Amino acid sequence: MRFILLSIVLAFPVLDLFATVRFARWTGVPLWVWLGIATVAGFFLLRNERLAFRANTAAAMHGEQSLLRGLVDSGRKVLAGFLFLLPGVISDVIALVLLALPLNVGRGFGPQPAAAGQPRGSRADAIDGEYRRVD
Repeated sequence: MRFILLSIVLAFPVLDLFATVRFARWTGVPLWVWLGIATVAGFFLLRNERLAFRANTAAAMHGEQSLLRGLVDSGRKVLAGFLFLLPGVISDVIALVLLALPLNVGRGFGPQPAAAGQPRGSRADAIDGEYRRVD
């Protein structure tokens, strides 16, 4: 089982490169253009994610953003960057699909503040009560 998995992992870049050569012949665009654009896109995505990860982590520590949301989004972009660095069109398509998935849309993973999404001055759900300081 170990050798089957190893052969699949080692055969994927070779088959991907073969498909890229065939695709380059079919489109008439030189092979180095396809590989160069994907490599530049992979390095650019990894560089930008390195800078954005620091900001997302700082936002999570200040409570502005969920830590899990930042980690999932960052991991998705880093995986897409590595797939862009692999030589081939198939891995590039997988990376584009991974970037296009709306994983972090909608409600966050973590607890939300009580007044999230409510305009200031909204008294519809206000709880009135008395406050007494105990010394």
